[in-house]
Amino acid sequence: MSEFHFPWLELAILTPLVGGLFVFSLRNQETGRRVCVLVSFLSMLFSVGEWIDFATLGSFEAHDRGDIVAAVFHRNLLVVDELSSPLLPLVSLLYLMVALATLRTKVQRFSFGATLISESILLATLCCREPWLLIALLTAATIPPFIELRVRRQSTRIYAIHMGLFAVLLAGGQLLLSTTAPGTSAFTAATSLLAAAALLRSGVFPLHGWMSDLFDKATFGTALLFVTPMTGAYAIMRLVLPIADDWLLQGIAILSVLTALYAAGMASVQRDARRFFCFLFLSHSSLVLVGMELATPLGLTGALCVWLSVGLSLGGFGITLRCLEARTGRLSLDRYHGLQNRVPILAALFLITGLASIGFPGTIGFIGTELLIEGAVAFSPWVGAAVVVAAAINGIAMMHAYFRVFTGVPLAPNETFRARRPERIAVLVLIALILGGGFFPQPGVASRYHAAAELIRQRSQTVSLRSQLPATAVTSKSMPRSDHDVTHPQ
Repeated sequence: MSEFHFPWLELAILTPLVGGLFVFSLRNQETGRRVCVLVSFLSMLFSVGEWIDFATLGSFEAHDRGDIVAAVFHRNLLVVDELSSPLLPLVSLLYLMVALATLRTKVQRFSFGATLISESILLATLCCREPWLLIALLTAATIPPFIELRVRRQSTRIYAIHMGLFAVLLAGGQLLLSTTAPGTSAFTAATSLLAAAALLRSGVFPLHGWMSDLFDKATFGTALLFVTPMTGAYAIMRLVLPIADDWLLQGIAILSVLTALYAAGMASVQRDARRFFCFLFLSHSSLVLVGMELATPLGLTGALCVWLSVGLSLGGFGITLRCLEARTGRLSLDRYHGLQNRVPILAALFLITGLASIGFPGTIGFIGTELLIEGAVAFSPWVGAAVVVAAAINGIAMMHAYFRVFTGVPLAPNETFRARRPERIAVLVLIALILGGGFFPQPGVASRYHAAAELIRQRSQTVSLRSQLPATAVTSKSMPRSDHDVTHPQ
């Protein structure tokens, strides 16, 4: 396995962890916000350094040089590959943009310390492929939003039930998997439990109630950062895809298609901006799951491309709504607000990120959406048609929200809004990345194709090994349960 030239991963993970603990010791929230922005910026620099260093190695996977964690546990627990390498900069950028675009009116309601600790946990999750450690990190990531709901004196029943069930399914599935042999009914039950947990975390219908409840009761920033990285999809890629039977993957794909259609329809009729964003994101993230479960190079490449584009575009879309909420309060979509002339910069970001999320030509989402549709059509014309219909409804819903928020006659004509400098910086960075990825898509598509091809090769190797050996002669320890257990070519 290749080594980085610098301990990028450990620094990217430890920097927000230490920064979060320091922010908790501060009494001044404005100072905490500034520290959070600085720490998030440093963590993003380390993540970008990891991405660039990884690209120069020419290897499928790599770990830190002089890895302290590996020296303690005698195993490389922090490893990135072509799948997770670009996800770290994306997550770090989202956290930085949310902290940077937080207005003073939101400072007292938003916990910057908890945000930094959540960022550290998420980055560690994306660097982890050991099943039990990954399950522990996925479970730990659910705790900060729960604490925030308790602090805000909001009901935690729905969130706690769903996330508790998520943790139980993960642990139960992995425990059963580690004690059974492939090819048995118990092994099938174990993979089904892991798949159910990942689908619950992804908000697939009918297990989506916790997501809309979180957006209703938590701060917009916390809800946005909890769902946008799509850790449920990451759990599927690491825990389910390498070992699941074809029928299970097809079942997940069908559920994801239905969720995409259902969420798109719900987004088009919402009257609250937060719930609109929740269902819009749920529809797009379900389309990502569709491509993943097709298990073909074209479909998986499209899914991985859409994963990045949706994370960037809808992350920017949510940040825009959050900035508008800081000025107007909770936005309602049952009337026209007429904010175009007051915040033209945010209006431009709203439109560009929304168009990028539906794959508008010239944006980062265009190539990925095309690849995803072609892969879905090759798998089944009905699935391909459903993906196209879901994307079309999402486009209609997005334009409906744009006209409601930015057109019409304002109720208070003399009231003015002004974009702050940090907001302008966030807008310019996001627009540059969205348009840059649209005009120069080849590097990203090539990287996603290499990752998809290698993941499918690993899955084929695992399936071939299971078919060659009888179930009674194969123990769970002799079978690779994730791509980490397969030897990779250097």
